[in-house]
Amino acid sequence: MVRTVPGGTRLPSAAAGPRPGEDEAKDSGPEHAPATCPGVNGDEPDGEASDARLIKASLRAPERFAGVFDRHADEIHAYAGRRLGPEHADDVTAETFFVAFRKRHRYDTSRPDARPWLYGIAGNLISGHRRAEVRRLRALARAPHDAGERGAHEEERGAERASAAALRPALAAALARLSSAERDLLLLVAWADLSYEEAAEALRIPIGTVRSRLHRVRAKLRRHLDLPQED
Repeated sequence: MVRTVPGGTRLPSAAAGPRPGEDEAKDSGPEHAPATCPGVNGDEPDGEASDARLIKASLRAPERFAGVFDRHADEIHAYAGRRLGPEHADDVTAETFFVAFRKRHRYDTSRPDARPWLYGIAGNLISGHRRAEVRRLRALARAPHDAGERGAHEEERGAERASAAALRPALAAALARLSSAERDLLLLVAWADLSYEEAAEALRIPIGTVRSRLHRVRAKLRRHLDLPQED
């Protein structure tokens, strides 16, 4: 299985050996166990099979994992680009699917959509670039401010929707002041459009923690943007 992500980065072959220093002992598993779910034996097109079925099928036929990559690579690439800029997006995307392929035997096949799992892997990789992300946000915060007719409340709503490339300076500065964990959760909901349940799955935290943490993050954003606090 060889796929090229946007920018020309090639995913490692399914037959490639472990990377230097990779702990294969921890990740070893039944990668060649017989698969019995529908779609495994080619009776269901990859475009119709759920992510879980493709991943389960890939345990016996590794090339089937390419369907997961083809389905989600552009989305992961766009998210990494928003967080870190285009210079890191290719590497994060390729590494996300490399890790996912190596650990596919651990995937919970009761979950048909692999997006939260993939975003969780991507988030762990992005966390290794925390300094680069904060530098990017601070650079955006120093950009010329064009307030126009938009009010502070409209700017706060932008925190839920805007891409990093279009962040207004005050909002970029506010995001830079959040912790890495706070930023991860907020942007999984705002930019990746994950539900609370999916964000909890991606971050491996209880949904109650998602709700309480988001409440605190929004309160912080309001303080940083000098907005009135919610009741």
